[in-house]
Amino acid sequence: MIRAIIYDLDNTIFPVPAIGNVLFGPVFDLIAQTGQHNHDMEAIKYAIMRTPFRLVAQRHGFSQELTQAGINLQETLEYHQPIAPFEDYPLTHSLPGERFLVTTGFDKMQRSKIRQLGIEGEFKEIHVVNPTLSSKKEVFAGILERYGYAPNEVLVIGDDPESEIAAAKALNIATVLYDPAGNFSPNEATYHIKHYSQLAAIVQGLG
Repeated sequence: MIRAIIYDLDNTIFPVPAIGNVLFGPVFDLIAQTGQHNHDMEAIKYAIMRTPFRLVAQRHGFSQELTQAGINLQETLEYHQPIAPFEDYPLTHSLPGERFLVTTGFDKMQRSKIRQLGIEGEFKEIHVVNPTLSSKKEVFAGILERYGYAPNEVLVIGDDPESEIAAAKALNIATVLYDPAGNFSPNEATYHIKHYSQLAAIVQGLG
């Protein structure tokens, strides 16, 4: 029986590219102006909207100076316009169990997204993970411990096999990879879905 579902935020509840050029515009400008990287800007923009910034910096050869400048800038950024979730996201509201939100990123930025989505009241707990201080695995483990959940009573839903999916796997928690564009192999997670209409059957099957 599933007692709790843990959701990621970016590209799981809403599509980051829908707001990316506005939110990350100052970051893109900073990167382009310095030129202290080894890949083309379109590849970097794509990565920044899908991957934690520190990993993007490492994988795209950012200088230490540019990496720190990008971090400093993003710690100040907020988003102030309305954000629309994925059209199928409301289907998750009918699922049983407690809801938790765990996202990695810059605190001010992530909380502004949550605020503009209007979803603060949907979750029992909301966690913004600073990867220099903690990890999604540690946060997931803390949720299990605080509420007495067994790993087989929890489901983690996200879009990134290297982030929340990997963290859940390490704790033997079943995973759902939300992949509407079909970017990943179904083997990356316990379950692979392209639409949240598929989620109810998974939860029911685990019940």
